[in-house]
Formats: sequence, C-alpha cells, structure tokens
Amino acid sequence: MNSSTLVGIVTGMLLIVLSVLLSAEEPGVFLNLPGLLIVIGGTIAATFISYPMKELRQVYRSFRLIWRHQELAVDREIEEIVRVSILLGHGRLSAIEDALARINNPFLRTGIQLVIDRTPPSDIDALLQWRIFKLRRQEWGEAQVFRSMATFAPAFGMAGTLLGLVNMLQAMDNADFRVVGLNLGIALTTTLYGIILANLLLKPVAIKLERRTEQRVMLMYMVLEGISMLGQKRNPSFIRETLNSFVAQYEDEIHSPSLEEIEQRVEAESDGVTTGEGGRVR
Repeated sequence: MNSSTLVGIVTGMLLIVLSVLLSAEEPGVFLNLPGLLIVIGGTIAATFISYPMKELRQVYRSFRLIWRHQELAVDREIEEIVRVSILLGHGRLSAIEDALARINNPFLRTGIQLVIDRTPPSDIDALLQWRIFKLRRQEWGEAQVFRSMATFAPAFGMAGTLLGLVNMLQAMDNADFRVVGLNLGIALTTTLYGIILANLLLKPVAIKLERRTEQRVMLMYMVLEGISMLGQKRNPSFIRETLNSFVAQYEDEIHSPSLEEIEQRVEAESDGVTTGEGGRVR
C-alpha cells in the first residue's frame, strides 16, 4: 500500500468535511446528489468519448498501481550487470545463460541477450532506445487521460451551475423561494464538486503517474548504459561506478560533512603543516 496516496486523499477529505462542519449551520446542504451525478457522470462520459476502450482499460490498471508501494530495484539491476560483466570477461557464456533465467527485468534481459549474441552495438542501442520511447509515450498518455479528466470535471461543474441557475430563475417567477434556494445550492455545490474532484484526485493521480514514468525511464537509461559498457567489455568496477552516478539523486553515497567536522579537519591539517614546517626548519 502506498501510504502517501492514502494519507493525501484522507487528509484532503477530512479538511473539506471539517471546514463544512465549522462553517455551515446545516452541513447537509452540501450534499447534492444531482450535482454529483452531473460532475462524475459527465466526466466519465467525456472521457469515454475522447479515448478508445483499449486505452481506458490500461489506464484503469495504472490507476490501481498508484495505491501500491513500488521500489526501483536499482541496486539489484547494477549488481546483475556487474555479475554478467565478470562472467563475460571470463568467457563463461553458459553461466551467463543461467544468470539470464534469474533476471526479472525483461528490458535488461533483452539487452544482455543481444550482447552475448554479438549484435552490433548500434542495433542494440536503436532497439533499446525504441523500447524506452514506447514505454514513455504509453505511460505519459495514461497520465494525460487523468489530466483531461481534470479539465472535464470543473467544466461539468460549471454546466451544473448553469443548470441550477436556470431552474432558479424559473422558480423566481412562481415566487417559490424554497425552490429558489434549492436550485441555487445545486448550482454552487456542483462547481465545488468539480473543483475538488479535479484538484484532489485527478491531477494528483496524473502527477504521480508521470513521476513513476520518470523513475522507470531513468532506470531503463541506466540499464542501457550498462548494456553499452558490456558490449565494450569495460571493467566491472568501472561499470559499477558509472551506473551509480545515474542513481545519485535517489541514493546519495557521499554524505557532506558537518561544519564542526570541517573545522576539525582544517585545524588538524594546519597543525600538521606547522609541525612539518618546524621539522624542516630544524
């Protein structure tokens, strides 16, 4: 379970409910079933019109992923590339075949298979770059669906507002102020529903999917660089250090010393220099 998604949605809803309870004499007036149907139903209908069913099925699968906590297996991918590099340096192709069977990442597995098949480096790079482009385009398209829904929701909220205002004006001719108040409530709360749906759920989901895509693309580019170095038969230690630079923003191995540590080092170096100079003078 991805705790940040759950915490964000629950916190947002609690704040809205608490604001209603503290500000309204009758909180029940904010419950507007017709307005909710207009916003949710209209948003879903517009989405079905805009995108084919095949894409929407994939979007539904992606929506379920945001509730799961997924860690990038960066260290494992690096170690697998380094292990294959060592085996490749010793010419143990049979051991590499066994290692391929234990690799879960299909992108990495394909790259290593191409290397041991002696595929030209330019062809390997072109194929893997195409797969990265395909994944990025597909997943950014899924995020775009939620961004489109985030634009539909406020628009249908405004449509519900106009519907409520029309009914309110019609009721004013009959001097039925109870109906006037009811339609005015529908008009205003429908806009509120559209804004909340767009900014509390749909836009954050789109951003989360985009962030997930960025992380996956970063991992794939790291693997691509590792495959390239495997084809060049680079040293395993060099491969490890190079790949670690790709993930420096996620796992910073170099911790900056504190100010006190820096001052202590400077004083120690100064004392050493002074002692050394004194020794030379003698």
